[in-house]
Amino acid sequence: MKIVEQIKLPIKEEMELFEEKFKASMISNVPLLNRITHFIIRRKGKQMRPMFVFLVAKMVSKGTVNEKTYRGASCIELIHTATLVHDDVVDDSNRRRGFFSINALWKNKIAVLVGDFLLSKGMLLSIDHDDFDILKLISTAVREMSEGELLQIEKARQLDITESVYFEIIRQKTATLIAACCGIGAASVDATPEEIEKMRTFGQTIGIAFQIKDDLFDYSDAKIGKPTGIDIKEQKMTLPLIHVLNNCTDKDKKWLINSVKNHNKDKKRVKEVIAFVKANGGIEYTIDKMNTYHKEALALLDAYPDSEYKKSLTAMVNYVIERKI
Repeated sequence: MKIVEQIKLPIKEEMELFEEKFKASMISNVPLLNRITHFIIRRKGKQMRPMFVFLVAKMVSKGTVNEKTYRGASCIELIHTATLVHDDVVDDSNRRRGFFSINALWKNKIAVLVGDFLLSKGMLLSIDHDDFDILKLISTAVREMSEGELLQIEKARQLDITESVYFEIIRQKTATLIAACCGIGAASVDATPEEIEKMRTFGQTIGIAFQIKDDLFDYSDAKIGKPTGIDIKEQKMTLPLIHVLNNCTDKDKKWLINSVKNHNKDKKRVKEVIAFVKANGGIEYTIDKMNTYHKEALALLDAYPDSEYKKSLTAMVNYVIERKI
């Protein structure tokens, strides 16, 4: 059995019911929209974000969920799907999870409008049931994701990124949505504000570890679905490169920056950059940082009594840093 399926076992029934509710939350009076949302549902991913919502809710409440938990999970998945649709337009990407993207099949104008529709559906799902605590958690995540993307674009132009700015970017871009999932899971079962914040921190810590793992894939020889060096080609400043840039001679720094800025399409030069980063401790440093966040996430679960939900969350944390894709 795949690791994700094992993690899902304690919430199998909830996830099946969630899928029905999620489908229902996307229904529209416009036939074109229904065709597109049907296409989206058929090509769903691992659904890790709703899994976080249900596992946290059940761990915190000692095994119960309610309609608010389902709304929170649907809301998160609607918002997440909206951001993916918009991302594909921004990145001019024709593929998503091995299939054609919405913009490839229906063009950019329709894709942007579909993203807007999903975003509004997510917001209204909370407003219609007075789930303002969930709405606040999600709105904060959407704001931070936008800020993180724009901060990354700004820094990519200048290539002057520090480690602290890098962590701020990934906290906003990747970790904030997982933080919202875990906070929503706790909020949906009437956890205390302190516990909601603790679960938000738990999700944020996992999200940061997840992104650091993604950075490492750029230096891997494994076949993972994206080519090695793609981040360098796209001038994305990842942690292995940032660490080496901040700890090498001025001459090497100049060569690295020039390589990333002006020679990022040159396969030979990209390989040389990867080799330089590996030879100068960039990978070991990054793995060490990832392991620190991994331990922090596990420590936040320690206070909870043993349960199948805690066990699955622990497995989820381990999966984030051990995954091969």
